[in-house]
Amino acid sequence: MDLPLSGLKVLDLTRALSGPFSTMILADLGAEVVKVEPMSEGDMVRQWGPFDEDISVYYLSANRNKKGIGIDFRNKEGLALIREMALKSDIVVENFKVGTMENMGLGYEELSKVKPSLIMASISGFGSKGPAKNWAGFDQIAQGYSGFMSLTGTNESGPMRVGTAIGDLTAGMWATIGILAAVVECKNSGRGQHVETSLLASLMGLLSVQGQRYLSVQEVPQPCGNVHPVIAPYGTFETADGPLNLAPATQAMWNKLCSILELDALTVDPRFLTNADRMQNRHELKELLEGSLKRRTRMEWTPLMIENGIPAGPINNLSDVFNDPQVVACKLVETVQHPILGELKQVGLPISMTHIEDGTSVRSAPPVFGQHTSDVFAGYGFSAEEIARLLQQKIIHQAK
Repeated sequence: MDLPLSGLKVLDLTRALSGPFSTMILADLGAEVVKVEPMSEGDMVRQWGPFDEDISVYYLSANRNKKGIGIDFRNKEGLALIREMALKSDIVVENFKVGTMENMGLGYEELSKVKPSLIMASISGFGSKGPAKNWAGFDQIAQGYSGFMSLTGTNESGPMRVGTAIGDLTAGMWATIGILAAVVECKNSGRGQHVETSLLASLMGLLSVQGQRYLSVQEVPQPCGNVHPVIAPYGTFETADGPLNLAPATQAMWNKLCSILELDALTVDPRFLTNADRMQNRHELKELLEGSLKRRTRMEWTPLMIENGIPAGPINNLSDVFNDPQVVACKLVETVQHPILGELKQVGLPISMTHIEDGTSVRSAPPVFGQHTSDVFAGYGFSAEEIARLLQQKIIHQAK
């Protein structure tokens, strides 16, 4: 099957999560991605648990569809190999600390002089300028610094981090968007460019109406738990057997909700006439709605709400999610064969495209350390004798 990015060669110099997630998206879409890992243990994330037969589940989550090689970054000849591979690639992606690529002789300005069409993408913690440019990029630090944590949680809990490394993941997504834009521009102009993003920038790019509230009317939003920051009622409500999400976002939906719950009097109550009124009195409103909602269970209310045009749904745990018939029908989980683990299930690319069959994004398992080294160097034009010498001198590593 021809994939959208087939023919593009990507040199992946990233580690941990933000960069590998970006390059995995490129690989899912058909780019040839070569993941370069340092001697002797590879990507640092390989040491992070939990583990499945000594293989990091964290690593498995962000490295499929790639070819894996090992190179000694601390060896001058190893760095020369990386430089040669970079100049034979269309795209280089890195997430080292700011300045590291330049110190290794791999900076964009230097490489682009030799190959003007080269696209390089850099992901940092806080950007390449400013007083925090040298800070290490760790997700929870960025979640706090960006204000994201101040929006999450309740007054009782205080600021809370999002349950996944959302700064890393969205930085990877923004980087991929920038790379794809650069690919289109390069196709038209022949010029490459340096794409940059950071965990800080990625999270600020998601502030949405919360950020605009401050910029426009100088409101500093406070954590509001599972309620919507500007719409009421909207959020999580208790039923007879647990919490249910409801999103009656329009006035018509509000009126319909009151009818379903047999609370028609609320539609003419001065406290709840408009969304602004309901926001002002949201706590009283929540108690009144829950008094009726507790007459039935979540899955009794859900279809009734949906049939009447009100978005609703239970709060699933991950066991519920991965066994849900909707998830199964959409083929959101795919299976691939891993050389050690055997059958490996993964969440696939969450994009459906006309010319890509659903459920086919996971084509090869995340590579073991150095799995494809010899084959990759042969593909870059190195002779068998030269590859054997590099292996013997431990400048590169090939898995057994």
